[in-house]
Amino acid sequence: MNFDDTPEEAAFRAKAREWVQANAPKEYEAELSQASLGRITLKKGDMVEVGKAWQKKKSDAGWACLSWPKEYGGRGATPIEKVIWQQEEGVYGKLTQPFQIGEGMCGPTVMAFGSEDDKRRRLPKLASGEEIWCQLFSEPAGGSDVAGLRTRAERDGDDWIINGQKIWTSGAHYADWGLLITRTDPNVPKHKGLTMFFLDMKSKGVEVKPIKQANGMQEFNEVYFTDVRIPDSQRLGNVGDGWNVSLTTLMNERMSIGSRLATGFPEIFAFCSDLMTDDGLAIDDAAVRAKLADWAVKSSGLKYTAYRSLSALSRGERPGPENSIGKLVAGTMVQDIAAFAMDLQGAAGVITDPATAEAAGRFQAMWLGSPGMRIAGGTDEILRNIIAERVLGLPGDIRVDKDVPFNKIPTKGR
Repeated sequence: MNFDDTPEEAAFRAKAREWVQANAPKEYEAELSQASLGRITLKKGDMVEVGKAWQKKKSDAGWACLSWPKEYGGRGATPIEKVIWQQEEGVYGKLTQPFQIGEGMCGPTVMAFGSEDDKRRRLPKLASGEEIWCQLFSEPAGGSDVAGLRTRAERDGDDWIINGQKIWTSGAHYADWGLLITRTDPNVPKHKGLTMFFLDMKSKGVEVKPIKQANGMQEFNEVYFTDVRIPDSQRLGNVGDGWNVSLTTLMNERMSIGSRLATGFPEIFAFCSDLMTDDGLAIDDAAVRAKLADWAVKSSGLKYTAYRSLSALSRGERPGPENSIGKLVAGTMVQDIAAFAMDLQGAAGVITDPATAEAAGRFQAMWLGSPGMRIAGGTDEILRNIIAERVLGLPGDIRVDKDVPFNKIPTKGR
């Protein structure tokens, strides 16, 4: 693959660079430059409000959701142009954090299965930052088994009545809309009785409870549904075909997480270059250099694997199971790098106060948040199974519940 810009791409890059230089909120540049490890908070502003303002400015100028069709709020750009834009947007791209689930996962699902009216009403507002979306998949009893969900949807005329609970829903506390997968038929095998909807998060009967994390953040939530009424017009795909619809969301999720997840490699390299140990600079130690070399190779692999996915998208293909590779490798790297940085700090590695900790406590915060990244979008075990079965073609795990009606699957206490 030739990574040099064509004349057309060079012109596009120059135009993007000029616009970013003229319009970027430079008052946040310093903070954003230091905020690549884990989730982002701003001392000088609210992340959601600042992100909305930046998204709206981009949308007005045609720089939001670049690969989407123009009629849905995008630019109709090529995958390569999207990469060029992300490179030129640089640290300001972190301001899109509240919209990543909507743009990367929910939007493509609505685009694939929604009615033309749905797409024209909902997607432009998502692209412009007017509305934020979340993804309501995981449940307490299901773990990483999305098809094991128990949230029920029962038909009532032209509506559906929803009862149940979701958990680990990122951004639900500020989301306007949600992509919701439910069980509509418990009498068939678990993958066949699911149906997908989208719903207004302000609907009567929806209750959101934030979850306080070990690193002090509150980005995840529990969401409860009590007799929530959703019109059938907000169904995505056919009744009972929710699993097929969810695959579009999940494949885009793993691509989005794997390509965007900051591994911390540039930060650990800079940290080791400056950190003075009892034996001199950390980077002068052969064992440290070996670690850095290993992570450098993995970072390069992640980069070019993402490019391979982009090439597939440019051919009109749906994101495939190979995107699980990026998420699996990146999630593990985050935790390993953070733990290594803390080890290098010795006893000081337990200090989390940004005012006194080495590197302002960023590696400590990264380590505390890293287990969540190895769960989000599928646990390591789930991803390894996907890679083994769907990429490498190895025999699948034995699944004793595969063809059993969902209401016949034994559960604890039954």
